[in-house]
Amino acid sequence: MRFLPVHRQAILVELADLQQTLLLLGALQAKSIPGVQELVPAARTILVQFAPHLITAAELVKAIAGCDLSGSVQRSDVLVQIPVRYEGEDLAEVAQILGITAEEVVRRHTGCEWSVAFTGFAPGFAYLSGGDAIFNVPRRSTPRTKVPAGAVALAGTFSAVYPQASPGGWQIIGVTDTAMWDLARDLPALLQPGYRVQFVDAATQKSASDAMSDEIPDSKVSELHPEQAATTVKGSALRVRATGLLTLFQDLGRHGQAGQGVSASGAMDQAAFKTANRLVGNASQVPVLETVGGGLSLQSVGDNVVAVTGADAPISITTAEGQRWQVPRYAAIALADGDVLSIGQPTAGARCYVAVRGGYEVAPVLGSASTDTLAHVGPPALRSGQLLVVQPAQQTVVADTALPVQNLPAAGGEVVLDVELGPRTDWFTAEAVALLAGQRWQVTPQSNRVGLRLAGEQALTRAISSELPSEGTPLGAIQVPASGQPVLFLADHPLTGGYPVIGCVALHHLDLAGQIPVGAWIRFNPVRSFEELTPTL
Repeated sequence: MRFLPVHRQAILVELADLQQTLLLLGALQAKSIPGVQELVPAARTILVQFAPHLITAAELVKAIAGCDLSGSVQRSDVLVQIPVRYEGEDLAEVAQILGITAEEVVRRHTGCEWSVAFTGFAPGFAYLSGGDAIFNVPRRSTPRTKVPAGAVALAGTFSAVYPQASPGGWQIIGVTDTAMWDLARDLPALLQPGYRVQFVDAATQKSASDAMSDEIPDSKVSELHPEQAATTVKGSALRVRATGLLTLFQDLGRHGQAGQGVSASGAMDQAAFKTANRLVGNASQVPVLETVGGGLSLQSVGDNVVAVTGADAPISITTAEGQRWQVPRYAAIALADGDVLSIGQPTAGARCYVAVRGGYEVAPVLGSASTDTLAHVGPPALRSGQLLVVQPAQQTVVADTALPVQNLPAAGGEVVLDVELGPRTDWFTAEAVALLAGQRWQVTPQSNRVGLRLAGEQALTRAISSELPSEGTPLGAIQVPASGQPVLFLADHPLTGGYPVIGCVALHHLDLAGQIPVGAWIRFNPVRSFEELTPTL
């Protein structure tokens, strides 16, 4: 085993191969080490997230190193057949890379039996191993911003099916209509670790449904985000008059779901989220609204108490009689029946949080009301005219005001983020590591809750150019694709990725990272080097 530093609450365990990785995963799941919070297995690694107040990194390493890796991994008896239309946009390029025809790619892809090694990246995304030995395909140099749902793809020695439209860097060779993820099923993910999988060329089949295994019951494709259809209320509510660019429900996130390929998600600025709840007297985990940019407008139905935190944006109230005045951020605001609360375009920061006393009535999905925009798990984005039912207040203590965060980043401005180097800093040249901190990086318009896509004058160059097998990626990871332009992973990031992570934003700057708008400039400040961290492991 090799232990690599990630940040103060995570380490990466590197093993010789997939077999050892699966054996260690089984041992860790059976051993249940106190303080371990999450395990994210991948091709040759396991990302271990832990609570440092319960176990130190050195104690964790000792416990993991003592695990027994003898034995073998048991495979399931379940076989799933997946019909594929082999018309992917990268099929010809894959054939050229492998030195065979496109027809031969299809024949080899369907002519072998794959198995589910692990899940990750997104809910329902299964990494399939054990295919034809010819398959060893590099990822795209720059990942696509959107891969269509059902895309059947190759990367390295693995194959997979994208459960829904999402960013991705795998080579697309086909598409399937089979639902990989459906919350209406007892097991939402069609493919579970250990399952055997066979791809079938749909062109040779009379009916795609005939290709499905009888061992997997059919299920209807359902909406991933069932909306609450409240049209009348007995108590108070807020009616959406305008949604702004994007407004979502968020809470502390759905932690502990990595085994299903589901990341935590949650509020991008956790401190602002908790403060908003405190100002109206709610418990800290109660769901609030997260809105990006300006434009959100809410009308009070009955009397309500709200608070707005986060980005530095103008806030106004307009009464039913048309009177209008400005109100402060980070303060409890009383709304009378008919009052309209409006949030303008932020002058600094990117996201505002709107809490209401008592909390919004919203159904959790997999234990959380957070909306994961990459995985499409959680309540839907707000729509104009929607009625947000407010629950009765459970607490009586309400804070009058709180101090807003100072010096939030603005478009065109510059912000400094502390960074802990690792786990793959050694994959880059010394010049690239120096360049990470030596030049500034601009946030591009392709950025969102998944991550900030950055552009620098000079790209980062690798010392190791070979393909990196997929491995766990934590919140705040700075992943560098082949283009050399980094991506900073935020709340809705994929659980696993196939590009090396040069460093991770320090935990104390994650909220700040969630407030960086498009057009701002970032400078990275290494606070602990890879060499300083490695001896402790």
